[in-house]
Amino acid sequence: MLSNYKEQQSVERGFGFLKDPLFLTNSVFLKSPHRIEALGFIMGLCLLVYTLGQRQIRKTLKRLKTGVKNQLGRLTDRPTLRWIFQCFQGIHVFRTQGVKKISNLTSERLHLLEFFPKSCQAYYLLT
Repeated sequence: MLSNYKEQQSVERGFGFLKDPLFLTNSVFLKSPHRIEALGFIMGLCLLVYTLGQRQIRKTLKRLKTGVKNQLGRLTDRPTLRWIFQCFQGIHVFRTQGVKKISNLTSERLHLLEFFPKSCQAYYLLT
């Protein structure tokens, strides 16, 4: 039973964001058991998508034998997806005179986008 519990810890660690004060978990109130179930399902689904995205980036970095800078400026091939998302804060997509443009797309952010699938790169007008 102990080994089975330890195998499940990766899932448990994934929900650590619930303790983050920025997530505002204490402001969520659900009265109906159906809504609690639905929220649990959606959170599980979000965790799955998050984990798959993180796994994909890490696999790409390992395959290319390279890395990205972490919060301390050191090269790593195991970045968290949260860190990658934080790196993309401040990028904006806007339209001017009917033309779609991207603001604040630095060389560091362009480097990060190299490790994303073509569909993600297309969002930033790179393909």
